[in-house]
Amino acid sequence: MAVDAEFSEFFASQYARLCWLGCALTGNPAQAEELAQEALVRTWWRWRLVGRPNDPASYVRKVLVHRHRSLLRRAAVEARSLARFGTEDLAVPAGDERAMVLWQAVQGLPVRQRVVLVLRFYEDRTEAEVAQLLGLSVGTVKSRSHRALGRLRDRLGSPSLDPASSRGEEGR
Repeated sequence: MAVDAEFSEFFASQYARLCWLGCALTGNPAQAEELAQEALVRTWWRWRLVGRPNDPASYVRKVLVHRHRSLLRRAAVEARSLARFGTEDLAVPAGDERAMVLWQAVQGLPVRQRVVLVLRFYEDRTEAEVAQLLGLSVGTVKSRSHRALGRLRDRLGSPSLDPASSRGEEGR
């Protein structure tokens, strides 16, 4: 129990500083909080090795910075693979004119919105799964999806692109 109390005290003393550091790195308070929380969780798992008399504050800052760098590298790899393979290679059902028109409209979306739509509706993943895969918050996934669907409605002039209505849930 002494270890838990010791870590709780450490958590309380470091959380705000870590959030500030995360915000300085990302420019986004929500991402900063996620980084701070993840750094503290990872530190807790190793607390017996990095706790007092060592310098746990230095360790947790390193964890936060390394995690941020890891997320940046992941984003760069994703961007390179999207640029290398593109979306042109993906197959569209032959003879389905509506699918072709929709696919062309989806290709006209910004990459970030397109990726969210493809994962959400083509891959049929939940918002939480998409957020985890892309390293985003669930709210960001929701807003990107909403904006992308709005752009598709504008381009195609069709109100029937609501995913709920396409699944037969329109009257609920």
